[in-house]
Amino acid sequence: MSSILLSLVVIYLAAKLGGELCTRLKLPPVLGELIGGVVIGVSALHLLGFSGTEGSVITDLLGATAHLSPESLNSLFQNQSEVIANLAELGVIILLFEIGLESDLKELLRVGSQATLVAVVGVIVPFVLGTIGLMSIFGIPAIPAIFAGAALTAKSIGITAKVLSELGQLQSKEGQIIIGAAVMDDILGIIVLAVVASLAKTGKIELSHIFYLIISAAVFLIGAILLGRFLNPLFVALIDRMQTRGQLLISALVIAFVLSVLASLIQLEAILGAFAAGLILAETDKREALSLQVKPISDMLVPIFFVIIGARTDLSVLNPFLPENREGLVIAAFLLVVAILGKVVTGLSVFGQPGINRWAIGVGMIPRGEVGLVFAAFGSASGILPRSLNAAIIVMVIFTTFLAPPLLRVAFGQSKSVSKAVEQLETY
Repeated sequence: MSSILLSLVVIYLAAKLGGELCTRLKLPPVLGELIGGVVIGVSALHLLGFSGTEGSVITDLLGATAHLSPESLNSLFQNQSEVIANLAELGVIILLFEIGLESDLKELLRVGSQATLVAVVGVIVPFVLGTIGLMSIFGIPAIPAIFAGAALTAKSIGITAKVLSELGQLQSKEGQIIIGAAVMDDILGIIVLAVVASLAKTGKIELSHIFYLIISAAVFLIGAILLGRFLNPLFVALIDRMQTRGQLLISALVIAFVLSVLASLIQLEAILGAFAAGLILAETDKREALSLQVKPISDMLVPIFFVIIGARTDLSVLNPFLPENREGLVIAAFLLVVAILGKVVTGLSVFGQPGINRWAIGVGMIPRGEVGLVFAAFGSASGILPRSLNAAIIVMVIFTTFLAPPLLRVAFGQSKSVSKAVEQLETY
């Protein structure tokens, strides 16, 4: 328990110091949380460690004061890192539940076709460009190239949603398109990962598994929303009759966690279930009260998620003085260009929306975050990726994760400037 509590102290201090610094520099606080994580993580101070790394300063310090044996010290480290990792996962579930509460289901449905098109373009373009480029320019074999191309399709909904919320753009038309596209992108990313994993293991694609994922995702999201609309009056009536403290928050979290578990059971992301729960409960007259009650929970858990992303980031792959990194950095430069262009062009696919900020939509699709790291970890563990290509994917994930928050601020800042200019011209 002492190691967990001390780890949380370090995480919160890193989150607040980084967030405050970025706020004063007119940058999104989430970027500060990511940077704070890098400082305390495996790339710098090593105060935190994770599975696959050799201990951490915190566990070593506590182990020395308690005179633990090497076996006990290793057990302490494993337990501490597992608990912190689980808290981070819980943080992103709460984040997506909160984003669902703040979203407008009617607006999401209205821009659904455009969000779907944005997501599809954001998957196809980087996948094709990445795969063909790696094979033709760098001579990488087909299966590793396909897997790396698939990693380029990933999208971190958590990072973008947090930045949109901080910028006050979550309810904007651009924000709703980005969120809707990010949800679709998450589903498509799971399908793409299943396809390339099957191809790597067996040399062929299992169509039955692909169809299962597509159908289960559609049934889950549509079914959850329709059932939620039907049961919402019952939920409100139940809350109104309950007399115990926290009845609204606890009941809502039960729904969010149940849907998260159901999503996981059908091989989807748990965060999709939490997001669907938020959308459902946002349709009730308890929305405002629930949103206020969720915020303290979010303030406590969500920073853990972003700090842990930064803390897991190993910047040693960026060291050009290590010969084994040089090939990976050259490939990484190519992947980074494809990763950015492949998502930015998605804004051009938005139709029938005169005056919409297509640049902001494209930028909002850039960050890969934890989803990209999942691809890299799977590729490394399965032996699909050579070390240089695996390092290149990690570098691409690092840069897209850290570039997106300030670029989003610039994109929406430009949008406001253009709107003010248009208003002034109309006045004249």
